[in-house]
Amino acid sequence: MRRRPGKMGYPVLPGSTGKAEEGRVTTYDDRASLTDLTAVVERVRESVEGVIEGKPEVVRLSLTVLLAEGHLLIEDVPGVGKTMLAKALARSIDCSVRRIQFTPDLLPSDITGVSIWDQQRRDFEFKPGAIFAQVVIGDEINRASPKTQSALLESMEERQVTIDGKTYELPSPFMVVATQNPVEMEGTYPLPEAQRDRFMARVSVGYPSAEAELQMLDVHGGVSPLEDLQPVAHAHEILKLVEAVRGVHVAEPIRRYAVDLVGATRTHPELRLGASPRATLHLLRAAKASAALSGREYALPDDVQGLAVAVLAHRLLPTAQAQLNRRTAEQVVEEILQRTPVPAAPPQQSGFGGLGRPAPAYPQQPPRRL
Repeated sequence: MRRRPGKMGYPVLPGSTGKAEEGRVTTYDDRASLTDLTAVVERVRESVEGVIEGKPEVVRLSLTVLLAEGHLLIEDVPGVGKTMLAKALARSIDCSVRRIQFTPDLLPSDITGVSIWDQQRRDFEFKPGAIFAQVVIGDEINRASPKTQSALLESMEERQVTIDGKTYELPSPFMVVATQNPVEMEGTYPLPEAQRDRFMARVSVGYPSAEAELQMLDVHGGVSPLEDLQPVAHAHEILKLVEAVRGVHVAEPIRRYAVDLVGATRTHPELRLGASPRATLHLLRAAKASAALSGREYALPDDVQGLAVAVLAHRLLPTAQAQLNRRTAEQVVEEILQRTPVPAAPPQQSGFGGLGRPAPAYPQQPPRRL
């Protein structure tokens, strides 16, 4: 498929104008194919990995959350590149970006905006806050008070902000990438349960390997690679890719498998709070995005299994006894994955539409072009 070059020199998806198209209903002809998705995501992945050394799985999860229309929580100790990962992902996309440094004295109106009296017009004028951007970076989100953290609740779930009785829509695509230090760190406030539940996934960057750290010294020793980072994808391209991910097929056995995994967290004896129905929906959407990133038009149980810990663990609250036994939520999810039966693939499948790919495990309907 031939592509015409965009303003920044990289291809623009077929049917795109290079500008945001407002008020237009997306049809199947407007959706990007999986080939287009792979090409665009590969550019973004290479751009981010040029900044974050030796963490391909972390970069892939970040892209999965982006295409699944979710929000990402990056939690780790200081100095491992949490903020750099968030900024690299944001700068790799040609869209509006705002950064919020969460501090104990930050007010909710600093995030959502405030109405100010205009002397000349003799009326209130709304001044948008930092949340009015397509990619919002919340640095050290648990340094602010729970009251300020809760200012993000409406915007993250409903993609809108209500001020003085008036509702303002947020731009699309919209993604919050928040970083936080572990709650054991000094001067932190635990995120409220409702706030954690709105993050699709939580990822830990971790310490780099010795080879990756040595390469980091060569790359970051002089100037920061963020200074030369240029956008490699348009915001309207991301919207088309999101539409493509929505069309990924998930068969009924895999949907039931996701429900069984989430349901098991609600009855596990070592958990006093299980995962919500929102977690099931997030797990399904993330599995679709993972399948699309793998070049498939259908999801497999492997997609659900590979994302279960990242999507579910941060929503769970272990019991006091589990904490005394040093059992973490991640270990509980791993145990649930081992105990929950995996749906078996129908044996009669032998091919998939002549595309030269492995047969889908659960087609149950003819594959459709995205």
